[in-house]
Amino acid sequence: MKFRIRVLFIFLLTSFYSFSQEGIPVYSDYLSDNYYLIHPSMAGAANCAKIRLTARKQWFGQDDAPALQTLSFNGRIGERSGAGIIVFNDKNGYHSQKGVKLTYAHHIMFSRDEIDLNQLSFGISGGVIQNQLDETSFGTTFDPIVSGQIQKDSYFNVDVGASYNYLNFYAHATVQGLLETRRELYTDYESDNLRKFLLSAGYVFGKRENITWEPSVLLQIFDQTKEKTIDLNMKAYKNMDFGSLWAALSYRRSFDGAQYVSGSGVSSQKLQYFTPIIGINYKNFMFAYTYSQVMGDVKFDTGGYHQITLGINLFCKKERYDCNCPAIN
Repeated sequence: MKFRIRVLFIFLLTSFYSFSQEGIPVYSDYLSDNYYLIHPSMAGAANCAKIRLTARKQWFGQDDAPALQTLSFNGRIGERSGAGIIVFNDKNGYHSQKGVKLTYAHHIMFSRDEIDLNQLSFGISGGVIQNQLDETSFGTTFDPIVSGQIQKDSYFNVDVGASYNYLNFYAHATVQGLLETRRELYTDYESDNLRKFLLSAGYVFGKRENITWEPSVLLQIFDQTKEKTIDLNMKAYKNMDFGSLWAALSYRRSFDGAQYVSGSGVSSQKLQYFTPIIGINYKNFMFAYTYSQVMGDVKFDTGGYHQITLGINLFCKKERYDCNCPAIN
């Protein structure tokens, strides 16, 4: 049993959460009308400025379980520019990180008029992230590599990306952690290549007065390890007099797995989990609840991962784009 748990910890840390120490972890936040959180080119792409607050907690009842909070704001500046800021706090046991990202985006409109959406966008974010390792509770036994204090160090990195929004279709490509940099706290254990590639696309179909559907996909590729994960998503919207009701279901699966002892043999398991989301847009306000459940025979806890998203849209244009494009309208 102890061996199984050790293997599970390695599996979780390498396949699910170790990447979160490379900046803001990519969960399913973006499906809560929050594409700017992972794609800098979406800063100011919509016809409203957007504030989004998220709070995520994993494994309720477990001490020092991973938790993440983000606060973001992005909006239009003039006719062709956008800007944004993201502040986040990410904690996982003795390890934590805090950071801020500032974004500039440029938008090129190919539309025939102001309500015809045909927009190509480019964005760049610069971020400062502080990593922290709390060794104060490691014990009193002497160890030359344990200081018994809170160790901190900071580093700078850049994200770049592009987005294309054409009527009901959209596509995004982003490189996170573009620069090669080394975090001093983990010098002996990691490469200076923290680069990650994100590719996503989706399409909205259906009549506005009925239910509209939005299938989408997100592919993540980690440059150093060549590990890959894919999200397969489906969202449904129902327009109401006060705004809209919507729900989503996301399935994430890794292309790589880990082995573990099962009885007298060895089995393999890949990361996979389902994430249902429900949300409501009431006038200029939005609320969403997200729940994720890991699948497989070996897992640390039977409990899921919970997240709340709150948002408000500001400075909206009076005339909306003539399309089914929830992330833009």
